[in-house]
Amino acid sequence: MDVDSGRVLYEQNADAKMLIASTTKILTALVAIREGDLNDVVTVSREAAYTEGSSMYLKVGEKLTLETLLYGLLLCSGNDAAVAIAEHISGSQEDFAKLMNATAREIGMEHSSFANPNGLDHEDHYSTARDMARLACAAVENETLVRMASTRSVTIGGRTMTNHNKLLNQIEGCIGLKTGYTMAAGRTLVSCVERNGQRLVAVTLQDGNDWADHAALYDYGFSTYPAKLGASLGQTIQRVQVENGMSATVPLVAADSFAWPLAEGESLELDVELAGSLRAPIRAGRRAGEAVFSVNGKEVGRVALLYGADVAPRMESALSILKQGLPG
Repeated sequence: MDVDSGRVLYEQNADAKMLIASTTKILTALVAIREGDLNDVVTVSREAAYTEGSSMYLKVGEKLTLETLLYGLLLCSGNDAAVAIAEHISGSQEDFAKLMNATAREIGMEHSSFANPNGLDHEDHYSTARDMARLACAAVENETLVRMASTRSVTIGGRTMTNHNKLLNQIEGCIGLKTGYTMAAGRTLVSCVERNGQRLVAVTLQDGNDWADHAALYDYGFSTYPAKLGASLGQTIQRVQVENGMSATVPLVAADSFAWPLAEGESLELDVELAGSLRAPIRAGRRAGEAVFSVNGKEVGRVALLYGADVAPRMESALSILKQGLPG
């Protein structure tokens, strides 16, 4: 999936409900970063310290910052860290799971359910490849999460932690996200790669050859669907005629950038929709309309257009307006 556009470049069984194992922790981290403070000090409970599975080896009563726990969550895949984070943010794993599900709905994860913060097997804990791709797209917009997930090794709070994600070393431009495994879920992997300003995410669930499959998916995605820039911030998109102006035309400039991944043979079509008649006086920076982008006749995005210059009314028009305001 292309991050900025949300366009799906390749899919197979994308809507099958699957166990997702520790890729769950992407959502755990996103919720914790949004709701907590990295400098918060967390005291480790007995329940957190004795959580089964992968661990950052927390001890009962130990005090760590939320930031340290997040590194332990994302690099070591610590189930103990996940429980400590959940208890700190919401008081219990159950209440934290409610926050996770609310966030998932906000992101657009329509076929997912979360029962715990670590991804241990549970009948009410599942997602789909499409939903996990949506989660990854939301996660990589969070600078703090990306900073952590892309870290290969860190020493913090007296611990040195190494990232389990081999793709950071194997794939050019990989910025992380998360590995996962349980006996029932098999191998799960969610990753993101950025090249030439274009970001793609890949998701595989129950895939025993996931490292190689992600490499192949990125080679396919970047070569087959390179991003085409339709507009860049501040670019003049078009010049349009102005009625009664000292200048005959005014530039319309893009208020934002827009790009879309295009396959061979596709093109990005542009149409300009104006908000009203273009009659002087015109003030630079005011909204003029929208640039509408389409592929194969289907709209794929819009960018606001602003007037790029002031246009004063012609002298005779200005005098006429002035005379109308004078007493007879």
